[in-house]
Amino acid sequence: MRFNKKKFIYLISPLKINEFFYGDLTKVLKQKKVSFFQLRLKNQSFKKKLIIGRKIKKICKRFNVKFLINDNVFLTKKLNVDGCHLGQRDMNIFKARKLIGNKIIGITCNNSIKLLKKAIEDKANYIALGAFNSSKTKNVKHKASIDLLKKARKLTKTPIVAIGGINANNYKKLLLNKANFLAISGYIWNNKKLKPIDAIKKLK
Repeated sequence: MRFNKKKFIYLISPLKINEFFYGDLTKVLKQKKVSFFQLRLKNQSFKKKLIIGRKIKKICKRFNVKFLINDNVFLTKKLNVDGCHLGQRDMNIFKARKLIGNKIIGITCNNSIKLLKKAIEDKANYIALGAFNSSKTKNVKHKASIDLLKKARKLTKTPIVAIGGINANNYKKLLLNKANFLAISGYIWNNKKLKPIDAIKKLK
């Protein structure tokens, strides 16, 4: 998985997608800072997710952004997108590989070196660690430190995605400590002060 230093953002969708979202996504991806876009919808039917996913797929393709689906391997297969992201309680990586083959599969490892080592052994394409900060998008059960990031970096060359409450004030520290990508959602989509396009411009 090659990555471009300027494209360090792993953008996660808002939990609800309205009609303005597609226009905002287009403007945000145009900034050429996003490497991955993850669709994370919880309370929608499979059919609705398919409709939304098809629209997003076209936008991601246009800007050469990898499109991943959160925790739904069947949706990943049906949409034929670039890959999926699996949490610890989702389908295991071997079953997922059987279904989607050689696509990107990322694994949430929370703040655990043990889980990280297992994900490396299982040949995950990237590892997500966090939460590095408190987040409005998700309740933080697992708090991760910069020390953990340093340890992880020494253990593996597998790309590391840092997650949890990342914004314009705290993102640089994670990049300086060699996180390859920063998973960002609330700062872009639920920012009370800035529109999505203005929020992403602050991440340089």
